[in-house]
Amino acid sequence: PTAAYTHRFVVSMASTAGQPGLASEITKTLLVDKHAEYIFNLDKDTESFEFVATEHLRMSGIYWGITAMALMGRLDDMDNDKIVKFVIDCQSPSGGFGGNLQHDPHLLYTLSAVQILALYDKLHLIDAGRIADYVKGLQSEDGSFMGDEWGEIDTRFTYCALSCLSILGKLDHVDVGKATDFVAACGNFDGGFGATPGDESHAGQIFTAVGALAIGGALHHVDRDLLGWWLCERQVKSGGLNGRPEKLPDVCYSWWVLSSLSVIKRLDWISSHNLQDFILSCQDPEGGGISDRPDDMADVFHTFFGIAGLSLMGYPGLKDIDPVYALPTETVERLGLLTLV
Repeated sequence: PTAAYTHRFVVSMASTAGQPGLASEITKTLLVDKHAEYIFNLDKDTESFEFVATEHLRMSGIYWGITAMALMGRLDDMDNDKIVKFVIDCQSPSGGFGGNLQHDPHLLYTLSAVQILALYDKLHLIDAGRIADYVKGLQSEDGSFMGDEWGEIDTRFTYCALSCLSILGKLDHVDVGKATDFVAACGNFDGGFGATPGDESHAGQIFTAVGALAIGGALHHVDRDLLGWWLCERQVKSGGLNGRPEKLPDVCYSWWVLSSLSVIKRLDWISSHNLQDFILSCQDPEGGGISDRPDDMADVFHTFFGIAGLSLMGYPGLKDIDPVYALPTETVERLGLLTLV
């Protein structure tokens, strides 16, 4: 669940219901009913280009959608039994999960699958040890994790591995110390973190790094003031947040930036009021959903991260979300994981 990977697919995640050019008409209120209807209808037109083009990341799309519904208090609107069955059917013999039926397993989708089952309190339906063995097999000698058998290394995968194992109660299956040391090696002079050592700082990668360090009990590797300064500088005049200097604002960074600021206790370093207005201005008042910026087309990715950002800012009527696990706080409490933050 990280920006660097999914952002390249956001264009194809557009809803069949969303319409461009409508965001400027939006009020300053979260349109819960519209967004719930939008998410509910996402899988209804299975012949649409959007549905077919996003086949490879269906697992994460479901995670984004149902977690947004949970935050809005509308999870029971979904066909929950159907969703749980789909998730279980996507597990491969290796123990990992693919993005769709008969797709190769990957850490990104394995985490999404575990998050979905955790949200539904259905973790007992899977063999946690088998999943843990799959994740363990992807750790490299330097502590990093490959995303799958093909060997790509990235801090995203370290986060996915540690978050997945923590939710399952299986962190002891991997070398957590080496994993957090690798993340620390991805740190930069500006306080941020990149995908691998030497890569530039990026807000999405910073979320994965800070989240992994939090789960691994290694937040001492973070210079909180220096990182907090870099993150708060991501806010632009419109109130929105960007992922790197000189880039346009994007609703998804409402999560990537705010979650990290929340973990390091610097959430008050940005203007929540201005950011809230920016997110709400990206709503589609006719078809529902939230887009990356005003007047663009809505998609489930930005809908979830916009709602998640509002939740972190305490928007009225939304359930709280945990900044490390990207799950409702009530779910994290049930799993007994709050002490990790």
